[in-house]
Amino acid sequence: MQPHSDSQQTIQKLIEIVGKQHVLTDDKDTRLYRQGRRYGAGKVLAVVAPGSLLEQWQVLQAAVDADCIVIMQAANTGLTGGSTPFGDDYDRPVVLISTRRLIGIQVINDGQQVICLPGATLDRLEKELVPFNREPHSVIGSSCIGASVLGGVCNNSGGALVRRGPAYTELALYARVNDDGQLELVNHLGVNLGETPEEILSKLETKNYQIGDIINNSGCCASDHRYGHDVKQVDENTPARFNADPSRLYEASGSAGKVCVFAVRLDTFEKIPSQVFYVGTNSHDDLTEIRRFLLKDLPRLPIAGEYIHRVAYDIGAEYGKDTFMFIEKLGTAKVPAAFAMKDKVDAYLEKFGMKGLSDKVLQLVTKFMPNHLPKRMNAFRDLYEHHLVIRIENQDVEQVESFLKRYFQDKASGDFFHCSEEEGRKAFLHRFAVAGAAIRYRDTHRSEVEDIVALDIALRRNDREWVETLPKEMDDLIVHKLYYGHFLCHVFHQDYIVKKGVDPLAMEHQMWHLLDARGAEYPAEHNVGHLYVAKPALKNHYQKLDPTNSFNVGIGQTSKLKHWK
Repeated sequence: MQPHSDSQQTIQKLIEIVGKQHVLTDDKDTRLYRQGRRYGAGKVLAVVAPGSLLEQWQVLQAAVDADCIVIMQAANTGLTGGSTPFGDDYDRPVVLISTRRLIGIQVINDGQQVICLPGATLDRLEKELVPFNREPHSVIGSSCIGASVLGGVCNNSGGALVRRGPAYTELALYARVNDDGQLELVNHLGVNLGETPEEILSKLETKNYQIGDIINNSGCCASDHRYGHDVKQVDENTPARFNADPSRLYEASGSAGKVCVFAVRLDTFEKIPSQVFYVGTNSHDDLTEIRRFLLKDLPRLPIAGEYIHRVAYDIGAEYGKDTFMFIEKLGTAKVPAAFAMKDKVDAYLEKFGMKGLSDKVLQLVTKFMPNHLPKRMNAFRDLYEHHLVIRIENQDVEQVESFLKRYFQDKASGDFFHCSEEEGRKAFLHRFAVAGAAIRYRDTHRSEVEDIVALDIALRRNDREWVETLPKEMDDLIVHKLYYGHFLCHVFHQDYIVKKGVDPLAMEHQMWHLLDARGAEYPAEHNVGHLYVAKPALKNHYQKLDPTNSFNVGIGQTSKLKHWK
């Protein structure tokens, strides 16, 4: 580690680049950045928030010159600690570079593509594309509120929108530390911007380039062109997608912070009029048959298909209610600021031994608010264990409705209804609210709950036994099991709220053995972070990108030491 005097010199250099207010060193100020939303935390020398691409390059150069570890962070919405420090056993000081001020979005090629800077959020991108009647790779209900565009690419996230697959591009502008320990800028964005880093970054940020500078025939993809084919192969004995799929690791895509990304170029997608069906059943076989029809027999892929188990429905309805209502009333753009404010309040309360008080207050307030979910959804909750929300393109609605009527005509196991516009919107928003509900439950039941074991897994495409049955000795250690996920691609999120005194890490490792026996891949879309072990192909990707182990070290439980020692 650096001597104190060297650390102070590094901090002073960073202040000279970005200004004192954008270099945070006190624990209370850095807490929001060095602590994961659900998992992971550690110490940092400083959190730095550059205000331009050139400043980001200069900060990066200063950190590399000072032999610091660099962690790149956009929105810090990840669930596996993948963009925060983890522990205090680093062999060099850690500088965390927050890209939240670098929010630029440039629409190119008549809206067919965009170039996004490091701090661009999916919410903001969605709004930018409205005039073009187009959408980004992910939209509300398929992505984390406040999530960044670059974070999705770097983590191979997403896939809820069935036609679009995981976030992916082969067109990016990024910096890396090469084998000789030198910082270099790699321009594979497909835009001619000049030669030097200073020229390239300045021209890009000010959009000082011409239409003729954009290269459109390079042969490089700006989205996952083959995913639509892959997900339809419902008889294949392998998952449709998973985080460490070697065929979807390409430079910035799947890099997990092992390089410093300055921009990515991505395809956009036509906004398609659609309608929603809500299915409930007590037989998981019903959902399997519906899935096979939607993927094999429908002329066009569905837009989305989200699964919710009854327990997840209930926990989400009670403990995700404030998230649901906040978005309903104020929209998604306000959510990141609300999280930041809550974090500051929580930090203050923790000083006085009142950890979790804000969550209990929020829970109490929402308890007295009227029921926020549609009556027909709640009626299905009472009748059925398994729930599926399907979004279908308008021209396929009649065929889907006809199939569902025939399928359930003589079956007592389940039923469906064709949602109104409000019901459809609320069904998908509820599915989103479920994703954060386990955290709220934990934080309001500290005396009974040890923690959450959170897994996101990709089952085989031909797996008909997708409902998990745990051994009794494991089941007895769990308060609640929340199952929900992206059903059409067989990617499931499984949150286990474990009893007080249970070792969550030991429980997770037991879960891994069960998943291995089922032929599952994990994680499916949330990055290995510091929670999972990076498999050989993913580790090789990291080492190729970052031969000196200077960026986001320890990710995937790899070495934290310089040069991967």
